[in-house]
Amino acid sequence: MSEPFVLETQGLVKEFKGFVAVDDVNLKVQKGHIHALIGPNGAGKTTVFNLLTKFLIPTRGKILFKGKDITSMKSAAIARQGVVRSFQISAVFPHMTALENIRVALQSFEGHSFHFWKSGNSLNALNERCMALLDQVGLTEFANTTTVELAYGRKRALELATTLAMEPELLLLDEPTQGMGGEDVERVVELVRKAAQGRTVLMVEHNLGVVSKLCDRITVLARGAVLTEGDYQEVSNDPQVREVYMGSTSTSAKQETSE
Repeated sequence: MSEPFVLETQGLVKEFKGFVAVDDVNLKVQKGHIHALIGPNGAGKTTVFNLLTKFLIPTRGKILFKGKDITSMKSAAIARQGVVRSFQISAVFPHMTALENIRVALQSFEGHSFHFWKSGNSLNALNERCMALLDQVGLTEFANTTTVELAYGRKRALELATTLAMEPELLLLDEPTQGMGGEDVERVVELVRKAAQGRTVLMVEHNLGVVSKLCDRITVLARGAVLTEGDYQEVSNDPQVREVYMGSTSTSAKQETSE
C-alpha cells in the first residue's frame, strides 16, 4: 500500500533557550496537493521550513518523507531524496545569463559542480534541458539576458526554474510572491500552478489572494502550534483564525484578497 502523505511531521518541536518556536506540530501533506502554511508574523512558519530542510535541528519529533524517517538526514541528503526548497530571497547569480544559471543548477544536480575548468562547448549538451526549463517558466526570450537586467518577477521565475532543475518531488516555496506587484503576483501564481503538475508543493505565503487561488489545503500556525487546518473556505471562516490571523491584519488581508 502506498504512503498517502508525501510529507508528515510527528510532534515536531523546536526550542531556543527555553523559547518554544515550534510546538508539537503534526503536519500531513498529501501527494499532489498545493498545501499552504500561513499565520501571523512569529507564528513559526519559516522555522518549520528550516526544520524540514535541516537548516535547523528539531528538539523533538520526527519528519517523514514518503513514510521514511528523514529526521537525522543532512540538508544535501534530503534534497537528493526529492525535497527541494526555493528560498525567500532570490538565489541566482546576478552576472550570469538566465541560461547559465540553469546550467549551473543542472551541473550541481548531476554531480558536475566542480567541472568549471571544462570548455564551454562541453557543457552545451545541457542547453536543451536548460531551454526546456526556461520555457516552462516563460523565460525563453531571456535566455541570454544577464540576470541583473531581469525584472524582479522574472528573477523569481528564474529561481523557480533553477529549483525545478533539481527535479523535486516535494517543492517547498518560501514566500514566492513577497515584494511583488499585482502583475508579477499573477505571473508567479501561474508558474506555481505549472510547477505543481506532477509534484507536491508546500508553501509559506502571506498573500491570502494567492492562497485562495492555489491551495488545496491550508495549515494555520499561531505561536508555533497548529491552530486549525482545512480548505480556504473552512480556514477563512474559522473564528479563531479571524481573531489570531485575519483579525490582526484585517486591512492587509482584505487588500491582498482583492489583488
